[in-house]
Amino acid sequence: MSEPAPTIRFMTWNIHGSLGRNRRFDLARVVELIRRWSPDIVVLQEVDSRRTPGSDDPFVLLQEALGRHGIAARSITTADGHYGQMLISCCPILNGEIHDISAPEREPRRAIRAEIETPAGTVRVVATHLGLSIGERRRQAKLLLALAGEPNMTTIVLGDFNDWFWAGSVRSVLAAALPGHSGFRTFPAVFPLLRLDRIYCRPRDAVRRLFTDRRARHLSDHLPVIADVALMDQPMAQG
Repeated sequence: MSEPAPTIRFMTWNIHGSLGRNRRFDLARVVELIRRWSPDIVVLQEVDSRRTPGSDDPFVLLQEALGRHGIAARSITTADGHYGQMLISCCPILNGEIHDISAPEREPRRAIRAEIETPAGTVRVVATHLGLSIGERRRQAKLLLALAGEPNMTTIVLGDFNDWFWAGSVRSVLAAALPGHSGFRTFPAVFPLLRLDRIYCRPRDAVRRLFTDRRARHLSDHLPVIADVALMDQPMAQG
């Protein structure tokens, strides 16, 4: 009997600037919850240094606390600080890019694309936080598919997709190309109704486990999504 393929753990979480239900900023507890699950690769949305001016930069603190390698996509920069998303990895990033996927006259949006060398093989990762309007998200979904590239390695697309419709939605477009995906209700965290935060994977059977953590409801208005994925680092047929 062959040994089961090794897995890599991915996590996505919109940390809402680390503003919890007690209306306090508590980055230390955010880090504690993430470490509890020991993700190899974690992507975070709504990292925000503007809410706590004069304190340590959360972009720096999160990177130092959670992984040796990382990419920070600061989509908004003001005199008070920065706002955006991060990809943090315990494994080396072979190449990393930040793509502007903003729609005209809408809030700036970014996608991070990286190929990461892990003990289980190379994985392509696209991390994002999509816009609030339907038309904006539809355009951004097409851009995400282009960033996902050819089906020549295990590919993960994850983040906060702000998507709650099915017909013509981001969900239907991405699930067709990346058929292994989560479906947890993640927002609002205290009583989740909407499936905003997702992990999509190609090929489908690479996904070994998917779960969330309801304890995160005290730390953000979103719940995290966590996936264990077996990497298949060779050419493959899509799906």
